[in-house]
Amino acid sequence: MNSFGHIFRLTSFGESHGPAIGGVIDGMPAGIEVDMDFVQQQLNRRRPGQSALTTSRQEQDQVEILSGIFEGRTTGTPIGFMVRNSNQHSSDYDNLRDVFRPSHADYTYQHKYGVRDHRGGGRSSARETISRVVAGAFAMLVLRQHGISIQAYTSQVGPIALPLPYSALDLSLTESNPVRCPHPDTAQQMTELIEKVKSEGDTIGGTITCVVKGCPAGLGEPVFDKLHAVLGQAMLSINACHGFDYGAGFEGINQRGSEQNDTPDSGTNNSGGIQGGISNGRDIYFRCLFKPVATLLREQSVLDKDGRITTLKARGRHDPCVLPRAVPIVETMAAITLLDFMLQQQIHKERLPQ
Repeated sequence: MNSFGHIFRLTSFGESHGPAIGGVIDGMPAGIEVDMDFVQQQLNRRRPGQSALTTSRQEQDQVEILSGIFEGRTTGTPIGFMVRNSNQHSSDYDNLRDVFRPSHADYTYQHKYGVRDHRGGGRSSARETISRVVAGAFAMLVLRQHGISIQAYTSQVGPIALPLPYSALDLSLTESNPVRCPHPDTAQQMTELIEKVKSEGDTIGGTITCVVKGCPAGLGEPVFDKLHAVLGQAMLSINACHGFDYGAGFEGINQRGSEQNDTPDSGTNNSGGIQGGISNGRDIYFRCLFKPVATLLREQSVLDKDGRITTLKARGRHDPCVLPRAVPIVETMAAITLLDFMLQQQIHKERLPQ
């Protein structure tokens, strides 16, 4: 599927080395004042070439709105948009035409479709997330009218992890450094590690934590569309995201129920703002694990199209660590998910007997 959401719904299109990346947003409420500077700012946080820690590909990523806005406000009709690709170096990928990069989508796309775009991964490229960021920015314009804020940050790179929970951090510092970590000392250590890994032609992963404040109680469905289940689907659809947990998460296995239960007198939020698959009005917080980027700028053994093992040293421009640019994408997918649930809840309430 190339669409996500039920009422607030994004359908995306485009490839890394095609003419453009774009999408269509359905279900955007009418009459919302559109802050295009904010939308573009969100794209700027995702775009390549923004620091020495990211790919050197230079794209301005200017969004063009094609429909759904009149005199600065949404009309309630589909919002069509696109961002043109302008700085492709497709020849950098000529040596990938007949080989499959390890742990990448090359082999699986070939076997699923019988054909693949080897230039930058085609549809499997993280450049596809441009459409998500645009849709998420529109979702945020609605959510902030309801007092809902979403803030993600880098919480771990390799073995270097933040020493404090989100409640003890000044999240306003997140954008003060290129790694997007709200703890300056830890951010410096993370930066040095990424630079070292990059100099060795290697890559590294880590985790991103996201905090949602102001979310009302009642969002989510009781069985298959639990709020945390759909958030997990949203996050795991992001390139290189290999894990998701919320609240106490995996760390909670070391506790007993008597320690982990959020009782009226405990003051804790181990449930992460979600109980029974439905928001309870507390802060929602969750973590996403991102693996090291699969494309390395060093020699690796690879499989070719004839099933033979050969050696490859990839060329091109690649991120040594996806975390800094993935922070706004995590926020984006959270915003799309929450607004979709809010719109579903509005319909549910309208159907209740008066």
